[in-house]
This record gives sequence, C-alpha cells and structure tokens, in this order.
Amino acid sequence: MDNIAGQNSGSKLAVNITVLILVLLWLLPTIGLFVSSFRDRDQISNSGWWQAPLAVDLNFRTRVAADNPREENGVFVLEGNVFADPALASSFPEGTGTVSAYGTRAVAPGEFPAGEVSELRSGGTIVVERDGSYRIESAEALDRGPTLYFEARTPPKFTLNNYRTVLFADGMDRAFINTLTVTIPATIIPILIAAFAAYALAWMDFPGRGLLIAAVVGLLVVPLQLALVPLLKLHTEIGIGQSFLGIWLAHTGFGLPLAVYLLRNYMVGLPRDIIESAKVDGATDFQIFVRIILPLSFPALASFAIFQFLWTWNDLLVAKVFLPSGAESQVMTVKIADDLLGSRGGDWGILATAAFVSIAVPLLVFFTMQRYLVRGLLAGSVK
Repeated sequence: MDNIAGQNSGSKLAVNITVLILVLLWLLPTIGLFVSSFRDRDQISNSGWWQAPLAVDLNFRTRVAADNPREENGVFVLEGNVFADPALASSFPEGTGTVSAYGTRAVAPGEFPAGEVSELRSGGTIVVERDGSYRIESAEALDRGPTLYFEARTPPKFTLNNYRTVLFADGMDRAFINTLTVTIPATIIPILIAAFAAYALAWMDFPGRGLLIAAVVGLLVVPLQLALVPLLKLHTEIGIGQSFLGIWLAHTGFGLPLAVYLLRNYMVGLPRDIIESAKVDGATDFQIFVRIILPLSFPALASFAIFQFLWTWNDLLVAKVFLPSGAESQVMTVKIADDLLGSRGGDWGILATAAFVSIAVPLLVFFTMQRYLVRGLLAGSVK
C-alpha cells in the first residue's frame, strides 16, 4: 500500500508540474503583449520583450553644424558632441551616452568602431569617441556639416503614449460602443433560441428528432466563410444587408449549432425524476423549461455565453462583411485594423497596445464566469 500511495503522490506532483508549465506557456504571449504595450517603438524593433529591463543598442542620426570652425596648423577643425543634438533629447535626456560604433552612410550606421579615424567622402577625416565627442579635420572649410550615424546604448524606456494613442484615437469611444452593440445581442439571441431547441431535442419526442440532432452536429464542422457571401446576398434582398440587425442574425446563425449541441448535451443529463414529477403535478413543458431546466442549466448557458462573447468581440471578418464601412458603425477590431494599424505600418507598440486593449473586456468576462466553463463543457460526458 505504501508503494501505491507513493506512486499516487508522485503522479499528482507530475500532473501539477505539467499543468503549471502549460499555464505558463499559455500566459507567455499575454505577458509579452502587456510588456510590449508599454515599450518604445524603436526598442521593440531591436529587442524582444524579455529584454525590456535591459539597455538596447539603437541607431541614431545627427547633423554636424558647420558654423564656427577653427583653424589649427592650416587644418579646419570642427568639434562637438552627438548627444548635444536637441533632436536626441528624448532618447538621451541627460545629454550623455555611450557610442559603440559610428558611420557616415545610412546603409552602414555602425561601419567604424568608436575611436577609429575614418575618411569623409567630401575629404578630410572624422573620429567619434565613446562619450559622443567628435572631431572633424579638413584641409578646406566645410560649407555643410556631414550627417553622422551612430549606435548607442539607450536605457530601458517605458511609456504610456501607446495607450494614449489607442484609447484617445478619434472615434475609439464610438467603436467601443458599437462593439458592445454587436456583441451583447449576438450573445443573448442565440442563447434564447438554442435553449428552447435544446430542450425540445432533449426531452420532447417528435418525428425526425434524431435527424435534427445529426444535422446540428454536422453544422459544427461547416466553416462560416462558406456562408458569408450567400448570407450577405440574402440580407441585402430582404433589406437588412450591412446593418446591426444583419450582423446579429449572422452571429446567431453561426453560433447556434454549438449552442444547441452544448445545451442539449447538458439538459439530457439532468435527472429525469424531477421532470417526470413536474409533469405528474400538471406542469406544462413551458413551465418545466422556465422553472426547472433553465435554472439547472445555468453552467452550460454561461459556458456558451463565454465562447460567444469572445468570438463576437474579437471578430473582424464578419464585421467587415455585415457592417457598413463608415466610421459611425465601425467596431473596435475594424477601427484598430483600418485606422490605427493601417496607416502606421510596423508600429509594433501600437499593435501590442491595441491588442491588449481589445482583449481587456473578454478577459474580464472570462474570469468572471470561468467557474462555470468546465462544468458546462463536461456536461453529458458522464452519467
């Protein structure tokens, strides 16, 4: 018995460690997204989020002023410091830094190590020291100072500018309201319809019930992309094309198969004695459904509500198809994709911030109702 107990204890420890590793693996993208949302754009482009607390080597550019040169032994000399450029004050607020390499061409910003003398294309020599001080020597007076490129270590930089850009973008408040306008009805409507259908398929005998159940299961594997164009054409013909009503019905149709399947599996596992006792007492099917089935089926209802809310909140494809393209009807995913990211190219800071802002509400819904998720998903698996 001791050996068996020891084996059980070891197995439980292995399971706990495995679960912990899986949780950490699932959390890593979210943690990286959160950290990146506070980082500067240049630092994101040059280092991973796990290096956020460390200094980063970045490339900079400065224009050397050609005024006030001095002559030494027939040679014109220009001296200064690259960190004194006011344009670099945001990156080097103290006016100091460490140069690791420099160059005079944009294609090779770190062509020469700091302290090495190099030739200028216009004639003369230049050297940039590690502290940023430079010295240019030329046989002739320079009409225009050369452009210097250099690599320097910058301290970790965290900012709230990304959040200000996303949260206070023009029309973002309307997009948030539009997202709620789409998501809430698109979550409630399929639940109401599927609950009635699931009760009928679970506890009412009628011809063709088995075929209907098989059809519901078959619809689970049909990709929604196949129905987008035909459904939009139908909506246009009946007068609800590209409207909030149209997208509610579209999400309802796409979500009903899973809702019916999930709720039916849960309801069929409820105690038969309770339902038969209610029928003996004279309760109608509607009274049984409202007063007994719905309260007992709350875990399954909450489970589907989580899935449907997440899908509709994060949806981009259906919103692009079934909503007008004007700014007054944009949801957050469309607003972020078209207005913020579409005009900013590879601005990874904005991308990370927008993604984290967009998942904030779904995360709140998930953690509020997650205790019902497992109970709903396991419905009907055991007797």
